[in-house]
Amino acid sequence: MDSSVILVGMPGAGKSTIGLLLAKELAKDFVDTDLLIQLREGATLQDILDKSGYLTLRAIEEAVLLAAQYDNHIIATGGSAVYSDEGMQHLCSLGPVVFLDVGLTELRARIHNYDQRGIARRHDQSFENLFVERRVLYQRYADITIECYDKDQNSLLQLLLARLPGAAN
Repeated sequence: MDSSVILVGMPGAGKSTIGLLLAKELAKDFVDTDLLIQLREGATLQDILDKSGYLTLRAIEEAVLLAAQYDNHIIATGGSAVYSDEGMQHLCSLGPVVFLDVGLTELRARIHNYDQRGIARRHDQSFENLFVERRVLYQRYADITIECYDKDQNSLLQLLLARLPGAAN
């Protein structure tokens, strides 16, 4: 399996955590597009939001996604990557897109810093509204959906490996 695997999902879904485990298991490099944004801008996601707003962050994210030339990588995307159709089409050309589907209640339990986490959203947008809005987009681009309800990291990794074409051990 020489293609990349692209992970999408809400903030707190475990894209970076599962991505690192998957990269190790499949002997692939790992990249987190949120980190690429921060390196490019020399600022945290929250700093970008505070200074320039969520639409600017999404535009920067789109530029980072379109510049991504990562063959044979596990790519953990920011939760808002799916707002860029052009960026997602580019990522789709690199390999399968996996949606880590975590329920709202579990996400709420995982995210304690919603207002400081650097989440690209309208200022007045609740987490629940954001969840509903984005879930449709994650489903639109997903080649594979992994239901993460009541599963530990190892179970998720094994389930993902079983579902990825050519990755089964």
